[in-house]
Amino acid sequence: MRKKLLKFLALSLAFVLCVPTAGAARRGEEMVRVGLAYGSGALVGANLENNTGYGSGYRFGYFDEDLRFEELGETDEKETQITVLKAQNTWFYYDRSSGKYIYSNSDNGGTVVGCFHLLIDSFRRFDDAAEEAEEYDGGFVAWIDGEYQVRVGAYLSKEDALDAADELGEGEVVGTSAYAVTVIQTGTDRVLFQFDGGEDLALGIMPDVTGEDEVRTWFQGYKYHGGFRYERIGGGDLTVVSVVDMETYIKGVIPFEMSNDWPLEALKAQAICARSYAYNNISQNKHSAHHFDVCSSTDCQVYRGAGSNVSSYQSTDRTDRAVEETAGEYALYDGTVIEAFYSSSHGGASEDVYNVWGSSREKYPYLCGVEDPYEQDVASLNSYSSWTVRYTASELTSLLQKWGGVNASMESLTLTYSDLGNVIQVKVNYTNGESSTIRQRSTDLRNLFGLPSIRFTINGAEAEPGSHSGGSLSGEGLSGRSRLYTISGTGALSREDRDDLYVISGAGSIDRMGEQTGSSGGDTGAVAGTEVTVSGSQYVFQGSGWGHQLGMSQYGAYAMAERGFDYDEIVEFYFPGVEVDALD
Repeated sequence: MRKKLLKFLALSLAFVLCVPTAGAARRGEEMVRVGLAYGSGALVGANLENNTGYGSGYRFGYFDEDLRFEELGETDEKETQITVLKAQNTWFYYDRSSGKYIYSNSDNGGTVVGCFHLLIDSFRRFDDAAEEAEEYDGGFVAWIDGEYQVRVGAYLSKEDALDAADELGEGEVVGTSAYAVTVIQTGTDRVLFQFDGGEDLALGIMPDVTGEDEVRTWFQGYKYHGGFRYERIGGGDLTVVSVVDMETYIKGVIPFEMSNDWPLEALKAQAICARSYAYNNISQNKHSAHHFDVCSSTDCQVYRGAGSNVSSYQSTDRTDRAVEETAGEYALYDGTVIEAFYSSSHGGASEDVYNVWGSSREKYPYLCGVEDPYEQDVASLNSYSSWTVRYTASELTSLLQKWGGVNASMESLTLTYSDLGNVIQVKVNYTNGESSTIRQRSTDLRNLFGLPSIRFTINGAEAEPGSHSGGSLSGEGLSGRSRLYTISGTGALSREDRDDLYVISGAGSIDRMGEQTGSSGGDTGAVAGTEVTVSGSQYVFQGSGWGHQLGMSQYGAYAMAERGFDYDEIVEFYFPGVEVDALD
């Protein structure tokens, strides 16, 4: 009985403001490509180090179209630290202050690895090439467009290479294409392998040659499972990508998007959101320019593999359990995986996607905003449960003029609050009688005013209780929703699929289900809500919450888990109309 009552409370608090859509489900991908270094963060040199006790040595090859690893060669298990370089003249030195190697394609006074080599022989098999390479000082195996080559040396210039050939008495001077990479023993100029697959193939590295069950590898301060891919897109610096299966990827997200000691059901809810978010990134190919599916930062969702050596910032049996017990499950709306956005906290209510980003309610029927009474349970744990930002009138005038406002002093601000109590528009009134209107859906008010969220008041002025116009329904109304529930006089919760149902809006009007009208989500320029005007020499913004105000609140999930809600109930509360289930 308690579980039914809890579920009813969650569903009844989810005040829905938008319409449903239907779409075809797409089967999830088994493998995920995660961008670790790319774009302006691409690297001249990238180090790998075996995590002691979790495998040693490295296998070289490439990942095919299905992300299966095709092995071309390997080191012995004694090679526990390697570095991948652009196949150009590259200098490096160890910077003690940062504890890192610094790589450059111009002379930085360090050790140099040149891009000219001597070609000695060609083979069909790696083992044959490796056996001959051992006979030469500075010999190594290169895989060049499908052929194993024995190469010697790494010279700065063609002239240096010609001199070396004369001294050796053999060898043809060769280089590589702009897409090639060279693998060295970290901290030395000793070449271990070279790869040139042209524009179409990038070097893949799978750590461990010993057959360990669990393998982990250090990269830039974090331990990662799975393999790595190194690509010089357009001949540039190294784009580094982690290649793992979906569930391993989710294990590398959960403890870095939500604290690893949080309640298990909250961690499970986070796993559902993270898996659904990743699925859509793969499906929509959002990062096609950089040849991966999801990035590893907050621009997508934070991914750090197994984490660091700091106990609070690593995966644990608990976080792994949250992933394993929800494996293969997604947040689905009419059978389609949703865009499961989430943020730290909402401060009392999430918001309609149209009011936040201007996105169509028909495209995101489940991002419609819900009143959230749960976060307040854990306010003492959340540093953003209450926050204050202060400006003088002159400071705000200067800020708004930089934004593009009227070249006059500010006289007052008129805030428009949504039905859920979030600020969705600010009208700036100037002393010369002119005004500027700033809508959240076109200009992020958080960034403009330097605020953690859009749930705030200014100088304590609030909308009068009961002054909201009530929730508007749009398009078809609720008749197309996949899940409707009623509560009986005895408190029993039941699902309804009937058409003879009626709804009562916040304004008190009664309509037959499916006959409600409203905006279809297009931007007409008008913003519905309650207005409050504030003025003065000081403007004190006081609010709660941290994030974009859409989807799941992580602190809310914590509180709901503490109250006894299951992970699917948490997800279904924050995304009205959604069901947690495996894909067909």
